[in-house]
Amino acid sequence: MIQPKLSQNRLIDLLPYQIKHYPIPDTLNDKVLGAWRKYSSVESQEIIDNVSLGLLKYGIKEGDKIAIISRNRVEWTFVDLGILQTGAVVVPLYPNVSEDDYQFIFVDAKVRLVFVEDNVILSKVQAVLKKVKTNVEAVYTFNEVKGSAHWSEITKMADENYRAKLDEIKKKIKENDIATIIYTSGTTGEPKGVMLTHKNIISNINSLVQIMPIQNFKRTISFLPMCHIFERTTVYFYMVLGTAIHYPESMETVAANIKEIKPQYFITVPRLLEKVFERIMEAGFKLSLPKRAIFGWAVNLANHYDKQGKNSWYYNIRLTIARKIVFIKWVEALGGEIKGIISGAASLQPRLARIFTAAGIDIIEGYGLTETSPVLTCGRFGEGNFYIGTVGEPIPDVSIKIAETGEILAKGPNIMLGYYNDKEATKEAIDQDGWFHTGDLGELVGGKYLKITGRVKELFKTSGGKFIAPQPIENKMKESFFIEQIMVVGENQKFAAALVQPDFEFVKKWAKKKKIELTTKEEIVHSNEVRERIWEEIEKYNKRFGHIEQIKKIALVADTWSIDSGELTPTIKLKRNVISEKYKYLIEKIYTEAPNKNVI
Repeated sequence: MIQPKLSQNRLIDLLPYQIKHYPIPDTLNDKVLGAWRKYSSVESQEIIDNVSLGLLKYGIKEGDKIAIISRNRVEWTFVDLGILQTGAVVVPLYPNVSEDDYQFIFVDAKVRLVFVEDNVILSKVQAVLKKVKTNVEAVYTFNEVKGSAHWSEITKMADENYRAKLDEIKKKIKENDIATIIYTSGTTGEPKGVMLTHKNIISNINSLVQIMPIQNFKRTISFLPMCHIFERTTVYFYMVLGTAIHYPESMETVAANIKEIKPQYFITVPRLLEKVFERIMEAGFKLSLPKRAIFGWAVNLANHYDKQGKNSWYYNIRLTIARKIVFIKWVEALGGEIKGIISGAASLQPRLARIFTAAGIDIIEGYGLTETSPVLTCGRFGEGNFYIGTVGEPIPDVSIKIAETGEILAKGPNIMLGYYNDKEATKEAIDQDGWFHTGDLGELVGGKYLKITGRVKELFKTSGGKFIAPQPIENKMKESFFIEQIMVVGENQKFAAALVQPDFEFVKKWAKKKKIELTTKEEIVHSNEVRERIWEEIEKYNKRFGHIEQIKKIALVADTWSIDSGELTPTIKLKRNVISEKYKYLIEKIYTEAPNKNVI
């Protein structure tokens, strides 16, 4: 069956398109207080129209900026599309960024209205509004919060007398109009507002339709933040397919919600897959000796899966057996109908991709940025169409080339309009020939598959004049169950070293088996047994790298790096400047004290 094409490249046409071609009774669903709320295609469009009519009566005009700060829920999508139908611009924000970021964005974008999820976010927004003069006129909550305006007040304002005006505005909206301004989290400096048009995002959807499995894709779960373009574009993509979208009750319930939803496909970030794998391995270690031996055999077999799925007949016979007796339980844990998972936003450990794909749960990687709406490259499902360890081929209508410096350059209809209020940054990002400079380093494997090798600005030079790309080293080291986070350092130093945040929960379990009494994080990082064991892990993975890249010393930190504490961006990338400043004393200690010690 050929997918019918959208008549126009506008986000406001997605749900009407679904109603015309694939109307379903449960297009948008979320779980609240233990019960699923379900909305059909038609019901959803009616609510969206009421949001638009209410906003028009309020006085919202084309080009006005309206912010949404909430976790994924049906109201997010209702308000998002309702805003877009009025010609206004959606400014999504992460719930867990700092008040300083809120303040900067409210002022920079001249936000008029703000929709927030609950009292926690409302309090942060109110604190900003008390502190600085902004254009914000009102704040609405999705949850019922005493003394605050509920979002339903907008839909209750819906006035059919404004229907003709709404229809007129919708006709005037063009594909090259700005749909959204998304402020990049960034690892350094102030956030930059990425201006994406309707066409930018729709072009990405049209490209994905050509390469993704679109038949018999009935259900999915959406748990990555909607404020990030990766999940948001994917949700729009689901709408085109007529796929039932389910927003989980919380991040803590994702695993349970997946079991009841039984999705065929979904997208995720590597960290979730790492956690799933760690739990699976922990459960495997607890099996009785005969079962544990079978489990280990299956996992070891999966770890030798071919990078492109081109395995020998003998290997495939053994794999069929392993799937029937071991990996079937992995599939059941993901609902029983899972066919594939797309990982993005950060590098996925090749080992995980091999093992899950061998288990019958195909995992492919995609690559892109907020500035590219977001997908630039993606693996394809099916033997020979992917290459584990790479982020796949360019998607249709997108061109990729590697500059002489090694930087990845991209061109296509999905490239942003520019940075809001920042012409200089726009000129720096998009050259005169229209090539977008990603800031990532890469190479083409076999002249076809893109492999990310690092970040341009993350490269550092040792005192010996050798360049080191920290990201591949960090990704490999994080394969260890003992290591939760790691940051390689060594700018202008004699050798590469690293700050290591242990996986405290795993270490506690390991220590308990060894009959070592460890209760606090401080005790863990100062334990000689733990320090020696983690150094063993470092030495094991060091063998994968050249002498210059090998980690010669580490310092263990007793903190848990997180978004809230400031060491990680909302997409779980390291804020290297923040971490370097926070642990300046430790880094200095690495290079000035105890020359014969491997662990500081």
